[in-house]
Amino acid sequence: MADFDLAIIGSGSGNSLVTADFDGKRVAVIERGAFGGTCLNVGCIPTKMYVYAADVAATVRHAARFGIDARLEGVRWRDIRDRVFDRIDPISAGGQAYRTNGENTTTFLGHAEFTGPKSLRISTGDQISADQIVIAAGGRPMVPDVVAQSGVGFHTSDTIMRLDELPERLVILGGGYISAEFAHVFSALGSQVSVVARGTRLLRHLDSEISERFTQLAATRWDLHLGVEATKFSGDHRGVRLDFTDGSSAEGDVLLVATGRIPNTDRLGLAAAGIHTLYDGRVKVDCYGRTNVEGVWAVGDVSSDFQLKHVANHEARVLAHNLAHPEDLREFDHRFVPAAVFTDPQIASVGYTEDEVRAARLNYVTATQAYGDTAYGWAMEDQSGICKLIADADTGLLLGAHLMGYQSSNLIQPLIQAMCFGQRVPELARGQYWIHPALMEVVENALLKLDLPAR
Repeated sequence: MADFDLAIIGSGSGNSLVTADFDGKRVAVIERGAFGGTCLNVGCIPTKMYVYAADVAATVRHAARFGIDARLEGVRWRDIRDRVFDRIDPISAGGQAYRTNGENTTTFLGHAEFTGPKSLRISTGDQISADQIVIAAGGRPMVPDVVAQSGVGFHTSDTIMRLDELPERLVILGGGYISAEFAHVFSALGSQVSVVARGTRLLRHLDSEISERFTQLAATRWDLHLGVEATKFSGDHRGVRLDFTDGSSAEGDVLLVATGRIPNTDRLGLAAAGIHTLYDGRVKVDCYGRTNVEGVWAVGDVSSDFQLKHVANHEARVLAHNLAHPEDLREFDHRFVPAAVFTDPQIASVGYTEDEVRAARLNYVTATQAYGDTAYGWAMEDQSGICKLIADADTGLLLGAHLMGYQSSNLIQPLIQAMCFGQRVPELARGQYWIHPALMEVVENALLKLDLPAR
């Protein structure tokens, strides 16, 4: 049995844990799939490359409202797909080669399971032990039993982007961010899209005002089936059909299951090591990334409250320090975690929703600024974008920010910064210049609308 100083299960954010602190030491990196993890191969990066192509197509389709006559001649799906993966696949392969040929790293291309607190069995036939082990095994798409057992062919976010042809009709099961992003991509590129969700709103995890507004917009673009469950799945090589509890149905050439993601903990043999998990299967860790077993840590989607790459990266930076400096442990900072949904329109959020501040009985004020009531909003002919802010009426600090509209993922950044560094609304609004007539005035005007007592 080979012995290592550090063993890392997973090559996503876990790959960044091999810092200079481990120069001259023995490090094992174990990966059962493509190097680089979810974000690089099937998540953040390829999906946003598709989103950008979809945004370009949508811009052409809507050019007439600006007095520009343009026509979308066609969509070369395979060219779009190959542009994405001709960039990504070599990066993944390069990462694997770098770790395989690294001076102090040994790569195992297989599935790892614990056989004890500090020992692992790998599907390659190797058995190893390590002084420290990091579980960074990520997650995977969750497929409901009713779908898996139906016998009907389907795709998940792991496979849908590799299709050979753009489907004429796509049925998406699920109403969360994965569903919203792929509905935008495929509809903008020319597919007829049906979205099926148990809830009465899409993106229910967002502020309810944003969720409601987005659902209303989505209803004008996609065939929505909300507040229903599928009672029957049927189909063959020609397509699929879903029948719902309200008597309606949806048909498509392809079915995309986008009902969430689950951690890969059930495949790691955690019980053999005595590692505790939470109610939803995630590895239980403390604020330093430690599990209940000494020397075993976890990071990213396999343990975090947030399935977000920027959170996994933050946790990996903290954990890299903690692995090498056990006498000076640093805590994860999950106070103000932002997120974005790259659909159409873009959505970005950070902090409390209005429902949450109301439930917490906080003394708050809120304000909403429409994109269309600013000069740049006029330029864009925007009719749906908004910036909604929530602030503490007593302290003047921001409690939450929720944007829906063009470039929301960028516009929200000064609000994230203000929350992280404790900057009050009055200073944020009037303590700096805001470029006129930039779109950022949407944020400035929303801040000025907050009815806060003068100090």
